[in-house]
Amino acid sequence: MSFHPAFSRAAGKAALLIVQTGSTLPTLRARHGDFPEWFRRGLGLRRDEVDVVVAERDALPPAGTYAGVVVTGSPAMVSARERWSEDAAAWLRGAIDADVPVLGVCYGHQLLAHALGGRVDYHPAGREIGTVAIETLEAAAGDALLADAPATFPAHSSHQQSVLELPRGATVLARSAHDPHHAVRYAPNAWGLQFHPEFSVEIMQGYIEARRPALVGDCSIDCCNTRCSRPTPLARGLLRRFRAITNRSR
Repeated sequence: MSFHPAFSRAAGKAALLIVQTGSTLPTLRARHGDFPEWFRRGLGLRRDEVDVVVAERDALPPAGTYAGVVVTGSPAMVSARERWSEDAAAWLRGAIDADVPVLGVCYGHQLLAHALGGRVDYHPAGREIGTVAIETLEAAAGDALLADAPATFPAHSSHQQSVLELPRGATVLARSAHDPHHAVRYAPNAWGLQFHPEFSVEIMQGYIEARRPALVGDCSIDCCNTRCSRPTPLARGLLRRFRAITNRSR
């Protein structure tokens, strides 16, 4: 997938834009493709319905020509404030001002927080990795993305950095024992998820195996010590839910 202006909404095509902020592990990429493909499959979209820009390399197109924007995860760290990342943060502020539906996942979630004035850095308790229990909060009941989520549900997680301080006006929708900001509504049409709705069980297992040498003693609280991986249909279903939101915004 790549950026094709002909697929934009301005050209009569209800395309969704995926902003790729990094790539997965080479072993996983060889078997499952890269981050944009995982999101495309989870969203239930054809390849010609999705445009992809690589934030480290490509110019970001006008967000208003798209029905919605998804920002992927990354092995990079938001706190490094690389030039491409800061440019993407400024672009996200414009997308939110234009009321384009935005979903940021992991790095994308953290980048949204940073773009709007929050603080992102390494989590003081270390890494969270594995299939973790997500607890929905009271605010989720009236939220367009998480309204039908149960009190708790499993989701795949793999991150070292977190949103440590929320930007003004943000609303927390869900948390884990490790991270109090797993799902956040940053604006009426902008959400961040620290967990990974695009991960399959096989992908989660691949990350656990790849990170195994670093796991011993890396997490100081008993939230992800089992490093288990199991299906996460509710979390994955949030991608289709976001797609429905983008359809309504057209």
